[in-house]
Amino acid sequence: MKQFFKFVLATIVGIVISGVIIIVIIAGIIGGLIASAGSEKTVDVEPNSVLRMAFTNPITERTPNNPLSGISFLGLDKDKSTGLNDILASIHKAKTDENIKGIFLDESYMMSGQATTEEIRNALIDFKKSGKFVVAYAEIYTQGFYYLASVADKVYINPKGIFEFHGFNSEITFLKGALDKLGIEAQIIKVGTYKSAVEPLILTKMSDANRMQVTSYLGSLYDYYLTGISKSRGINKDTLFNYADQMRVQFPEDALKLKLVDGLKYKDEILDDLKKRSGADSKDNLKSIDLGDYTKGHSENDKDKEEASSKNRIAVVYASGEISGGDGDDNTIGSERISKALRKVRLDNKVKAVVLRVNSPGGSSLASDVIWREVMLTKKVKPIIVSMGDVAASGGYYIACAADSIIAQPNTITGSIGIFAILPNLQKLFNDKLGVTFDGVKTGKYADLGDVTRPLTPAERLILQNSVNHGYDDFTKAVATGRHKTQDYINSIGQGRVWTGEQAVKIGLVDRLGNINDAIASAAKKANVKTYSLVAYPEQKSFLTQLSGDIGVEARTRVLKSELGDHYKVYEQLKGMTQMMRTPQARLPYDIVIK
Repeated sequence: MKQFFKFVLATIVGIVISGVIIIVIIAGIIGGLIASAGSEKTVDVEPNSVLRMAFTNPITERTPNNPLSGISFLGLDKDKSTGLNDILASIHKAKTDENIKGIFLDESYMMSGQATTEEIRNALIDFKKSGKFVVAYAEIYTQGFYYLASVADKVYINPKGIFEFHGFNSEITFLKGALDKLGIEAQIIKVGTYKSAVEPLILTKMSDANRMQVTSYLGSLYDYYLTGISKSRGINKDTLFNYADQMRVQFPEDALKLKLVDGLKYKDEILDDLKKRSGADSKDNLKSIDLGDYTKGHSENDKDKEEASSKNRIAVVYASGEISGGDGDDNTIGSERISKALRKVRLDNKVKAVVLRVNSPGGSSLASDVIWREVMLTKKVKPIIVSMGDVAASGGYYIACAADSIIAQPNTITGSIGIFAILPNLQKLFNDKLGVTFDGVKTGKYADLGDVTRPLTPAERLILQNSVNHGYDDFTKAVATGRHKTQDYINSIGQGRVWTGEQAVKIGLVDRLGNINDAIASAAKKANVKTYSLVAYPEQKSFLTQLSGDIGVEARTRVLKSELGDHYKVYEQLKGMTQMMRTPQARLPYDIVIK
């Protein structure tokens, strides 16, 4: 027995030592890969090259800080996406790059909001002014990718491919039936007739008010979508509407007949066409460079030498994701992190103006107010312009409303000025389903306010309603002050109602339509600077810091997605509901899904 334990102990020690050695080796390899990746500062582009752009990953506001992107090792290349900042910079650079002869839009799924697609689309339209070509090809055209591809000189589809053109559909998942079965009551306190974020918890279908607002903004988005395609393809907008409404496009041949595409070709035929266009010999391989590699050859701050050496700076502060307290990360807005960034640029004398890039459905009303305060303080000392992305609604609009001016895309989702709070009543779940009961002692009438094991009393509900009312009053007052309107007027267009950017301009919530470059130009003009360099805030977290925090989360997410399948969306919605129960929320009506 003694000998047995000796062998077991030796085995355990051996495993531990081997594990340590393996970890050290892996760490060394990763460090070497990072150092190697970091040393690749420039990428050579061969003459007569084609810039290949394929959007198969979600498009974030900024390119993730991942030096191993494109290097396959232990799955650490998980995020190969290129941020909107670098996509736009690459298209702008390619316009004057003598080695780039054109752009090839390859098979893409456009996992992005419509305003993001609009930014890229406009950049391609500007690129074409150089006289260079843009060619698009896909086996499957989603409606989002076709909207982008429609600006191309030639649009091709695989002869056996799929062309989706059937109109927009906005869908909401309602959870009330499931909550009833579980014995859970969602106790709602809200302000705003249209503040429909709570509806999935208390209804089984859309309210009349919500149906009206969704019909309005969805119609606005669709009208703009058809207008864009109409201009690019030279097809009457009403005709396009009828094509979609009558499902006229069922096969690639239909798309060709209706002049939605220019030809039916296989990939090899497209590559031969690109060779001719770029001036390459038909016997040679096509000279091309992928967007990710091309991006490595420049930074988002590239301008001409005069501007790069300028002491004048325009700061772009990225606020992307749901709003909450704390630090947050590159995909969520932490009030502390964004506030620090705004304070830093406010106190930096070299920064002459600020662009706040907002892409957020909102979140905690308290955290939104914290950021709003920093925007107000910044406005007192230097110009601050808001550029809205796909969504800048509810809390996302709250943090924007104090700026000198607000610029949005026509298809930005904004507004949703309203407040709500959710407190679950789990009494039936505990008592009837689980057989669990609770009892206790308290020193005051409201000592257990917020207890989820029982329903609210009328007095408690009144207290919470007063708190939400107070938050809504603060919200509308902040918007009225920032937008130079009366509070009564803001209340009339508020009530939680959602608007598109195009609609928001008409009612005064947005100053004008445009993209992030328009916002930067506006900030520079207001600061009276002609030459400047761009600086981005907040600083992105290091790759190793992200990696240490992401591995466990990613593994858990992968398991859940595998087990739940299509039901993972419901899980995420329930998870979001529990997060919204912590504090009053200034948040968009759940996630707007447009198909």
